[in-house]
Amino acid sequence: MQTVLITGATGAIGSALAREYAARGTRLVLHGRRAELLQELAGRCRAAGAEVETHHFDLRDIAQTRRWVEAVEAARGIDLLFANAGMNTNTGERGEGEDWQAVADLIDLNVKATLALVHAALPGMRRRRSGQIALMSSLAGYFGLPVTPAYSASKAALKAYGEALRGWLQPEGVRVSVVMPGYVDSAMCRAMPGPKPFLWLPDKAARAIRRGLERDRARISFPFPLNFGCWLLSVGHPAMAIFFLRLLNYRA
Repeated sequence: MQTVLITGATGAIGSALAREYAARGTRLVLHGRRAELLQELAGRCRAAGAEVETHHFDLRDIAQTRRWVEAVEAARGIDLLFANAGMNTNTGERGEGEDWQAVADLIDLNVKATLALVHAALPGMRRRRSGQIALMSSLAGYFGLPVTPAYSASKAALKAYGEALRGWLQPEGVRVSVVMPGYVDSAMCRAMPGPKPFLWLPDKAARAIRRGLERDRARISFPFPLNFGCWLLSVGHPAMAIFFLRLLNYRA
């Protein structure tokens, strides 16, 4: 039986991933911050044939997060880990700037908790010489958006971390992919200032992520041509990149 662990399972992409993988022969270990939605999602996944267990706690409690992953790994072995939980901040409608506490919470969740998840899962995966890790970055990890500096920084960190892990672990049979979505319809996406071109629905994003993981792609980025445009911003001169972003109204 395949064990799939998903954090942020009550968010748009996380819940879509849970539904995508829900099938007979799959055990879903779902973590989410909204208990009622988590139970509703679990019911839908069980109806599709999956075995489901749910967990509801603050991932920023690093000690508890590590203990949880270690326990799941020891009991069942994690075949696929989705480090998907995350949050966003922005500079405000009038460009007043990000709230410091919100920035600190974001780094604790997007970066520190994600690294803790992976670090706790790795010993078992390396021992078995198998397993797959999907780190949820963003196209904002290519070049930081002026409206979301801290979020962009956190996603750039996950991109670099995932690429480094892949180079280290590939010879040991542990596969690592960095997922870099563009705009996927969600409450977090709608709350973000600025335009949202090429918006995808969560189910479409989940299917693209699954296809990419099955092909063991180092980067799973979408949609085209937005992913290509963001990559171009990262390789061009920063002044030109900022100029184009201003033309596209990526400002507070």
